Amino acid sequence: MIKKSVCAAVAITLVSVWPADLWAQAPPPLPLTGNPTPGTPQPDPPKLADRITLVGCVQRVETGPAAADSNTPSDSRYVLTSATREKRVPPGAGTSTVAAAATSPTYRLAALDSALSVFVGAKVEVSGAVEPSAVKSADDGAVNAPTLRVEFVQKLAPNCLP
Repeated sequence: MIKKSVCAAVAITLVSVWPADLWAQAPPPLPLTGNPTPGTPQPDPPKLADRITLVGCVQRVETGPAAADSNTPSDSRYVLTSATREKRVPPGAGTSTVAAAATSPTYRLAALDSALSVFVGAKVEVSGAVEPSAVKSADDGAVNAPTLRVEFVQKLAPNCLP
């Protein structure tokens, strides 16, 4: 009987002390910095005052440079045509001078090729930060229109028919 009690006491002691010993050997957790790639500078967050929402038709610019791969960002491969401004935005959005002056019917769309290629020919709602138009030469296929840095896109209709 004493032998069973001693064995039980030893077993209980080992079970309670052994995990504590393992926890003491675990490395400390790394601090969370928010940067998924340490050493790589992250872009500034978008400014709410530059953000606008547009409805229009996504078209591929055929003379634009071909994408190296579908995850290459560009502002010269897709445009939003027949663009109209939507007022469904948070308070303070679209209040910058650049956003207020953006009244073009055509916008260059800056995004990953893979994010926009599925919407070619479709009527979409697009939100993002607007940048002033940059004059580019006609031989590089870019449109002389404001650029919309796409943050959100949603298909409204499968085609652009009225």
